[in-house]
Amino acid sequence: MSTATGTITVEFCGEEFVAVKGTPLTIGRTGDVEIDDNPFLHRNFLQVVEEGGLWWLTNVGTTLTATVADKKGLFQAWLNPGARIPLALERFTVWFTAGPTTYDFDILVDSPAFTSTGSEDVETDSSGETTVGRVTFTPDQKLLMVALCEGLLRRSYAAPGQIPSSADAAARLGWKVTKFNRKLDNVCQKLADAGTRGLHGGPGKLASNRKARLVEHALSTRLVTEGDLALLDAIDADDTTGEAHR
Repeated sequence: MSTATGTITVEFCGEEFVAVKGTPLTIGRTGDVEIDDNPFLHRNFLQVVEEGGLWWLTNVGTTLTATVADKKGLFQAWLNPGARIPLALERFTVWFTAGPTTYDFDILVDSPAFTSTGSEDVETDSSGETTVGRVTFTPDQKLLMVALCEGLLRRSYAAPGQIPSSADAAARLGWKVTKFNRKLDNVCQKLADAGTRGLHGGPGKLASNRKARLVEHALSTRLVTEGDLALLDAIDADDTTGEAHR
């Protein structure tokens, strides 16, 4: 029987945790990697385990989901309860949201089975519209995603982040909440039409859950990056200029 080769390391908040063959590396409120004393977080949420000659990341929770992506934004998986993915690339980032808080950590694979190549197809035309793959976003739609991700983009290292309420994000952009919600619906529908899961509205789909899923998707696919914070800084500069002239 073949056996998994290489070492799997989980990096969280500056600490490293190495997976050992034959013993699951547990991640959650308690376990080998203690994320946070958050009552919304499962005691045992994710596991890194060797099976059948491969290392796997498995969601052993009952309600929470996780978004898993490579560092280049070329691969993304949505890990539902009971689902698992093989850790076959050299580096992954895992995002998940428990209650009001979003977390992320990295998984390093020292001898990956595959190597990702190429780059994400992101273009911005003269009108300011941003195209990623088959989806095109208007400047306002891009601003909305940056505002939702701002708290996580401005961190100096991997640590818990807060996703703003719709009211706070709207105020950050100088919009009415009705405008924000309308544009949020449009962004989620565009991505859902392109095949992104977890963004549909309807019964049982709370606004906070959709926003969390949107933030995880935008960060994992590099729809927004730290460089996009300049868009919000420009709003701050305009507000300051406006105050100076009043």
